[in-house]
Amino acid sequence: MTNLKTLRGMVDLLPSHSARWQKVETLAIKNFERAGIKEIRTPILELTELFSRGIGEATDVVGKEMYSFEDRGGRSCTLRPEGTASVARAVIQNGLLKQGPQRLWYGGPMFRYERPQAGRQRQFHQIGVEFFGLSSVRSDAELISIAWDFLNELGLRNLKLQINTLGTSEDRKNYRSKLISWLENFPELLGEDSLNQLKKNPLRILDSKNSNIQKLINDAPLLGDHLNQSSINRFESLQKVLNTLKIPFSVNQRLVRGLDYYCHTAFEIISDDLGAQATVCGGGRYDGLVEQLGGPHAPAIGFAVGMERLLILIGDRLANEIHPDVYLINKGEKAEAEALLLARQLRLQDFIVELDDSGAAFAKQFKRANRVGATWAIVIGDEEINKGEIRLKRMKVLNKDKNEILLKKSDSLELRKILET
Repeated sequence: MTNLKTLRGMVDLLPSHSARWQKVETLAIKNFERAGIKEIRTPILELTELFSRGIGEATDVVGKEMYSFEDRGGRSCTLRPEGTASVARAVIQNGLLKQGPQRLWYGGPMFRYERPQAGRQRQFHQIGVEFFGLSSVRSDAELISIAWDFLNELGLRNLKLQINTLGTSEDRKNYRSKLISWLENFPELLGEDSLNQLKKNPLRILDSKNSNIQKLINDAPLLGDHLNQSSINRFESLQKVLNTLKIPFSVNQRLVRGLDYYCHTAFEIISDDLGAQATVCGGGRYDGLVEQLGGPHAPAIGFAVGMERLLILIGDRLANEIHPDVYLINKGEKAEAEALLLARQLRLQDFIVELDDSGAAFAKQFKRANRVGATWAIVIGDEEINKGEIRLKRMKVLNKDKNEILLKKSDSLELRKILET
């Protein structure tokens, strides 16, 4: 019989790592909720049309990377490759903008069929924030500050914020013609994929990871040289607000977004510690997306953080496992019943309690208590049952005379007091 394993690019999240994920998620939720941002949960499976319209037919994501299939009803369905389009669809479908501006966060697995590498699997996880109905420079700066503060609160210190402006659709139209004229001089360097992009959406070429194209675009015309005065003023205002907030940044005029509904602010938070996968957080303003998906015109801006990349950067800064406060050692029929009762009572008082169910000798149960990193072991055996007592032992204490306490079973207040020390 063939051994069943995960598909390539799909990774199990084991207990030895899940506690770190929980701590990151908990801190994210704390940061988002204190900014008045509410959670939204959307389906993992959506109609393919959502992403072909929302991300674009000409993109690699839609053309090459999506997990799509036809369901039994003949509908083309796709496992979501990103979160923004789904959240925008939910905002439109449920009429949320009728209630006023929406400040939403989401999290969960995304799927792209691409080459697995460090920090990016075919199933990967994102946490993101989306603002709908907010158009001001101040909302751009607020969103950037939320992302920046969250990552710094995790203890990451070698982060760099890069910002740029994409201007208006008219700015990009003028720039696009200049970029096409310039790139057409180098057909032998572009390759087939980039030549196809040149006809459909030349700004996507600026996102290329190909080293030869990267060298080429270093000399390409800059979008910043083709902005109208209003776009320039808006970008200068954003920089002033970020300076007021004391958030360090640099302007990267090569930072672009290739989709038509993006405009004005684009930003990335990067780390050189991740090598080629340097981006930890990416975001920008996309005032045209809601309308493109069939909703009303609605300004919007958002960001997403890649969890796998984030966990690589965090390393061992966060504890890998949650250790029990109490390990309940027990043996004998009466002792087992008493131990289960005590475990339940302590859990209801918010103690983390692991109950040994092995029936093994006390020595083996103590070894297990030590291995799982318990702070206390509570022993209930025939002797303790007969005396109406429980025996507490503080683990990892060198002085054996001070690490064991006998307590009456009925003295629950004293037990709680001891466990809280």
